[in-house]
Amino acid sequence: MTYKFLMTAPALGAAGRKVLADAGCELDYLQNANDFEEVEQLMSTRAYDAVISRTVTLSAKAIESCPSLKIICKHGVGVTNIDVAAATARGIPVLTTPATNAQSVAELAIGLMLSAARQLPFFQHEIAEGRWTRSSEGIELFGKTLGLVGYGEIGRRVAHIAKAIGMRAAFFDPAIPLGTDSTDAVQYASLQELLKNSNVLSLHCPVNKATEKMLNADTLAQLPDRAIVINTSRGELIDEPALAQALTDGKLAAAGLDTVAVEPLPLDHPFRQFSNIVMTPHIGGTTPEALDAVSRSAAQQCLDFLQQQRINARACVNPEIL
Repeated sequence: MTYKFLMTAPALGAAGRKVLADAGCELDYLQNANDFEEVEQLMSTRAYDAVISRTVTLSAKAIESCPSLKIICKHGVGVTNIDVAAATARGIPVLTTPATNAQSVAELAIGLMLSAARQLPFFQHEIAEGRWTRSSEGIELFGKTLGLVGYGEIGRRVAHIAKAIGMRAAFFDPAIPLGTDSTDAVQYASLQELLKNSNVLSLHCPVNKATEKMLNADTLAQLPDRAIVINTSRGELIDEPALAQALTDGKLAAAGLDTVAVEPLPLDHPFRQFSNIVMTPHIGGTTPEALDAVSRSAAQQCLDFLQQQRINARACVNPEIL
């Protein structure tokens, strides 16, 4: 049987394309990676069996307009762009591809931390403008404590790399029982305890009711003075006006952000005015190696379900439909 797939981006990694081609599947792409209306138009006019969802919104309207749809797999792990409730109402599993891009995201988190600590974009700009500005305001990270909110695949890799440059790593993760052995990081029993000890705080957790805007005016105030915040997870984890205020007041030294609440970042967003915010456009998992691994996992998981009704329950964000 020939299955029809929609990839909600202009491209899919070579490994994923091969999986689908070998199975004789048809594959459509978006022309515009950020156009949710194009997604809705395609899904209302074509009989897709599966959607591999990148970052553009996959709305309830799109899901409800495609009666043939049987499976959705996120190209990554964060599903805030997918209307999971609409999929659940139709009995459609929504899957993720855990751990497939963990190394690339971890490396970017470290890169943002180093760049923010030493103000690299500022100095690059100064040189580009013809100036030779020298400053002693950078932060040496050796001996500092890196706090990790979430200690899954990415958090563990970040801790391992940070340890190699002489940082102490600690984490808070309510999903991990207290006392669990960890070679690279110390476990704290509460977020508050982690915050007060973290010179650098790096977020590695999903967005849900408990974590949305978990970094806000109150929690940011608990960090040590001149701390650095890193976010390679989801922008919704941070109260953005509170972060901007903490940077303005000097409570925070810097921030490194690969993701924001609204993407692409609006042209009038206050973050654009801060020289001590290092930003990248949600590229944590977009190395060729990571894209290949994610695409292979997404394509294979969809085929496993379509061909054999086989599903990895750990990768399913709405297991109640199973």
